[in-house]
Amino acid sequence: MTLPATMRPTTMRHVDLPSFGAPDVMTFSSGPVPQPKAGEILVRVQAAGVNRPDVAQRQGSYPPPKDASPILGLEVAGEVVALGDGVSEFALGDLVCGLANGGGYAEYCVLPAGQTLSVPKGYDVVKAAALPETFFTVWANLFQMAGLTEGESVLIHGGTSGIGTTAIQLAKAFGATVYTTAGSADKCAACETLGAARAINYKTEDFAAVVKEATGGKGVDVVLDMIGAAYFEKNLSVLAKDGCLSIIAFLGGNIAENVDLRPIMVKRLTVTGSTMRPRTAEEKRAIRDELQDQVWPLLESGKLAPVIHSVLPFDQVVEAHRLMESSSHIGKIVMTLG
Repeated sequence: MTLPATMRPTTMRHVDLPSFGAPDVMTFSSGPVPQPKAGEILVRVQAAGVNRPDVAQRQGSYPPPKDASPILGLEVAGEVVALGDGVSEFALGDLVCGLANGGGYAEYCVLPAGQTLSVPKGYDVVKAAALPETFFTVWANLFQMAGLTEGESVLIHGGTSGIGTTAIQLAKAFGATVYTTAGSADKCAACETLGAARAINYKTEDFAAVVKEATGGKGVDVVLDMIGAAYFEKNLSVLAKDGCLSIIAFLGGNIAENVDLRPIMVKRLTVTGSTMRPRTAEEKRAIRDELQDQVWPLLESGKLAPVIHSVLPFDQVVEAHRLMESSSHIGKIVMTLG
């Protein structure tokens, strides 16, 4: 039931970050319910996704923009309970999911309307909360920037991460041949179940050698990389002519030393990358619109779906971050709020 403004709570429970550090620095606090500004909506959060950027912010390496909530959390799903001026595409009581600029680990969260989508038909809020951060990121980097198209091939690192499981499915759905890396036989099997033509155990195999053999020496058209420096030179080596390396994180370091850059010139390669949070509202709205038109129908038809590893209650946020840092999960980690 949607409560009128006079009956809505004025305070809310949220995760607090009194200092940077390990997961157990997070505590719970009470604070004011945020109010939506023009172009924004207020959502009563029923589920929130847990993502690597949340871990980075908790550790002090990924600060929020100056105009964003300092509260952790970048994706939520729940009920619209208030509308800012000028918002006409949503109504009170709608179930939505969206990409927050911050503030998702809370009972209420403000979302820009341009970063919000209706919960896909047939989805509950848990499945919907597993969508925004990874789908926005993969769509922007793999399709908009790297230009992956039908008939091309792609190497996706970290295939069992939230990003990886999303990227494998999207690339396959749009007609690409997918290669991916993962850290165990079970994880490789999960990647191939999702649609990868070949999953490579990076602990026991040389991914560059495997990709070159699988492609007859041609290489792949796109590499989606979250490792960074540790894989930079090998990523260049597996790209085909006119290929693109898209970097979205630096889990293996951000400074590459003694790298042979000649393949960039010889093969006419493009090296690109981005982070989602600093993008403008207009850029994020453009991603939202393309997801709504091209991806939401695939979700509603069952052609692809988020892979959810664990669903934990909000009170177990510390355990959720420990699980994320363990890298033992396959897919997304979602928290539920009663």
